[in-house]
Amino acid sequence: MGKLNGKVAVVTGASKGIGAAIAKALAGEGAAVVVNYASSKAGADTVVQAITAAGGKAIAVQADVAKADQAQALIAAAVREFGRLDVLVNNSGVYEFSPIEEVTEAHYRRIFDVNVLGLLLTTQAAAKHLGEGGSIINISSAVTSLFVPNSAVYTGTKGAVDAITGVLANELGPRKIRVNAINPGIVETEGTHTAGFIGSDFERDITTQTPLGRTGQPDDIAAVAVFLASDDARWLTGERLVASGGLR
Repeated sequence: MGKLNGKVAVVTGASKGIGAAIAKALAGEGAAVVVNYASSKAGADTVVQAITAAGGKAIAVQADVAKADQAQALIAAAVREFGRLDVLVNNSGVYEFSPIEEVTEAHYRRIFDVNVLGLLLTTQAAAKHLGEGGSIINISSAVTSLFVPNSAVYTGTKGAVDAITGVLANELGPRKIRVNAINPGIVETEGTHTAGFIGSDFERDITTQTPLGRTGQPDDIAAVAVFLASDDARWLTGERLVASGGLR
């Protein structure tokens, strides 16, 4: 028996990286999973194939979560395909570090639209379908307490995610819907490789400051998401779980 047998989960931004690992981990515990993607259909299809090959249930659904109609369509697809919704993982996110002199309106709006507005719109669409025992998991970041230089906009979005998590925990608690956040430290993904973080002086500095002495892996975060989605976390809401190897 898996911890999530009979449950249905939507994971946004799940075509690669942390989102893909979370989708696979939830499916491995018995959940039927909707693998959301914005543009990488091939990546989402690969995740679905991995889940179904292991005996799980999954479908890929394209949606830009920063657009209300698409966020609603994503949740509707999950309910239509699997008949219910129990878990929402708000993982979709973008990051781009820039010194304050280079911040533009377009830069600000792009990052806030996906990281904050997308979370709100998807949660709004999902809340009406989540029943007692429902779990919303917001992927935030350890940057909200590290205050990394050149990350004012990105850190601002994740600070908003932390605050929204607390607000929604209070707002949805009377409906027995739990809302928690995971705040990862640096994690080795396709994205952090592309951004040049992996193998850089920045990564080496961060690893030196990390008590467990290494860069995180997507499965490290996925295991925390499984816990928060399951009944093992039934008495937790409004929490920020900093999954950073002890980096503070």
